[in-house]
Amino acid sequence: MTGTITTFQHEFMTSQITRADLEALDRADPLRPFRDRFALPEGVIYLDGNSLGAMPKATPERVREVVEDEWGRDLIRSWNLNGWVDIQQRTGAKIGRLIGAREGETVVADSTSVNVFKALAAALDLRPDRRVILSEPANFPTDLYVAEGLARHLGRGHTLRVAEPDDIESAITDDVAVVMLTHVNYRTGRMHDMQRITERAHARGAIMLWDLAHSAGAVPVNLTAADVDLAVGCGYKFLNGGPGAPAFIYVAERHQRNIMPAIAGWWGHAAPFEFQQSFRPASGIDRFTVGAPAIISLTALEVGVDLMLEAPIEALRAKSVRQGELFEQLVAQELEPGTLELASPASPANRGSQICFSHSSGWPVMRALIARGVIGDFRAPDIMRFGFTPLYLGYAELWDAIATLESILAARAWDRPEYHARTRVT
Repeated sequence: MTGTITTFQHEFMTSQITRADLEALDRADPLRPFRDRFALPEGVIYLDGNSLGAMPKATPERVREVVEDEWGRDLIRSWNLNGWVDIQQRTGAKIGRLIGAREGETVVADSTSVNVFKALAAALDLRPDRRVILSEPANFPTDLYVAEGLARHLGRGHTLRVAEPDDIESAITDDVAVVMLTHVNYRTGRMHDMQRITERAHARGAIMLWDLAHSAGAVPVNLTAADVDLAVGCGYKFLNGGPGAPAFIYVAERHQRNIMPAIAGWWGHAAPFEFQQSFRPASGIDRFTVGAPAIISLTALEVGVDLMLEAPIEALRAKSVRQGELFEQLVAQELEPGTLELASPASPANRGSQICFSHSSGWPVMRALIARGVIGDFRAPDIMRFGFTPLYLGYAELWDAIATLESILAARAWDRPEYHARTRVT
């Protein structure tokens, strides 16, 4: 069936695309049945799953069970009776399968920002004779803020050095302790070559830390094959874990026993219920947990992860690449030339599951789109982001989204006071 889609697409990629073409792709799409397992509002085209994934239909009932039955009926007995005590490790192991980790290398805990702090502190401890943290200026701000704050807090002379993406490899010099990069850039979708950069970091004696916030569940990742040292990622984007879902941290097994966690909490103790006065780290990945897990949020995340595990990542990637290509072609076909400027890499192989365009009035244009049921998002200063979530985004919806965009631009319908007004969340 995949071959049928590819052949059909090839027939019209060099000519005019019609909505009928995209409807045919939907009918042939092997991932199409997954759409029915998400709660999607009628009349909404959702192109923002790279910021917040849609809710699986199974989530409310599973959360209800935890709230009403496990918490309400079984109370504190649920830690043992209903497996609460193991949910961080259980869900972490499932995420590990999505990112090519070995058993016991991934655990769910805390937020991405907290996990960046923990992972970066661990990386610096592994290279105590080096003082440079290398990143890029367009990295997600929390990663840079954490690096600045940690360097200031340690007071050992660490500095944050940034280099443009094309210069990263040459910037990995012998004084670099850790290279900290986001695999897929949040603003443009540019995707780094994980294997090559990790090899370069190791060749120079540096530790490699990857942020997988826009990668896990969206693009094929194999941390084991790439020999990655540490990684972090969030649960509320392509893993569909719900707003503010817990994050995950990965630590290669070879490093686990050599690291004393920077945040030593009772849940990461070797025997938390012995309530000892001094910290004694748990063996393995468990030492990177901190406090008691957020059971309700973790429950919602586990539902999303279980659903992701049913879909082959290669099929997801193939569809998202195809949708990105089609969206880009529709922009060129349906909009006046020069209306939008591509802000993502030109090659689909070099970008994640999103495509971004710049427009001088990107904010009000996006607000107008959202008002008409086409939900993307905006990133300063002028980037309009459109995310592709293959489990529930259809091909014909791409046509409808571009048609709505063309109508808004042609009539300047975006140039109204309510669309120019800023909201706290963009």
